[in-house]
Amino acid sequence: MIEFSGVTKRFRRQEVLQSIDLRIERGQRVALVGSNGAGKTTLIRCLLGEYTHQGQVLIDGESPREHRQSVLSKIGFVPQLPPPLRMPVGQLVRFSASLCQADPERMQAVADDLGFDARRYRHHPFFKLSGGQKQKLLIAIALGRDSELLVMDEPAANLDPEARHQLFRLLAEKQDKAAMLISSHRLDEVAALVNRVIEMDQGRIVLDDEVADSVDMTRLLAVVVIMTQPEDAFARALSEWGFRELADPCHWSGTIAGPDRLRFLGMLSRYAALLAGLEMSEAAGSATEASDVA
Repeated sequence: MIEFSGVTKRFRRQEVLQSIDLRIERGQRVALVGSNGAGKTTLIRCLLGEYTHQGQVLIDGESPREHRQSVLSKIGFVPQLPPPLRMPVGQLVRFSASLCQADPERMQAVADDLGFDARRYRHHPFFKLSGGQKQKLLIAIALGRDSELLVMDEPAANLDPEARHQLFRLLAEKQDKAAMLISSHRLDEVAALVNRVIEMDQGRIVLDDEVADSVDMTRLLAVVVIMTQPEDAFARALSEWGFRELADPCHWSGTIAGPDRLRFLGMLSRYAALLAGLEMSEAAGSATEASDVA
């Protein structure tokens, strides 16, 4: 599906990519991780045909620079930073759909799933949307088409927990039909979504490893959090995840998407001194997964 052969990219005297050799097949969900400046974004831009470079990049045997229309019609792309487009939302959806002969209604339906009513904002300039609204619309445009390759740079940034859950569900629908390249500077943000991890550092691939492919991206976990004492900052953090206070102000309950478990536990770790107990189970109540934390 995707093949990088000896890809090197320089900006003046700085070598940003150093002889990258990489192959990604359909059905592989790849986490591209590394610190800022590691070369992740440059690699993605070479894949999209935006940069000239040494070496060769091929998608289904075609160069993304020499066969742009053919190659880009196969790619759904979610950038890390939304472009400053003045185009109204409705026009942007129609234009994006026309580029790949997709159904704009499908894109609007995906936006609905993510919690953004594209029809209501159809006359609203894209650049005036909130960060979360922009992210939802860009994801809807990328997923609302029959993409063979999904390239997503920090796709869940700016999304609320419910929208993240819907994103995971939508990705699950495509996991056997498309290759996915998900870029992030933190592995815990994307670990549960992928079955392969590629780490970059200073323009080189320093790790390429397959990981267990056993996570159900549509899974929901029911969670109860018990505090040692009421704490406003902790309560606000739980509220942002959609949790509700029970009769006792130290007891909170809610649900999280299975792939968000590591991210949620990372949030809890910031309040470890205030954590008296934690219970996690399948949302349907089938299997208990977590224990009390003293």
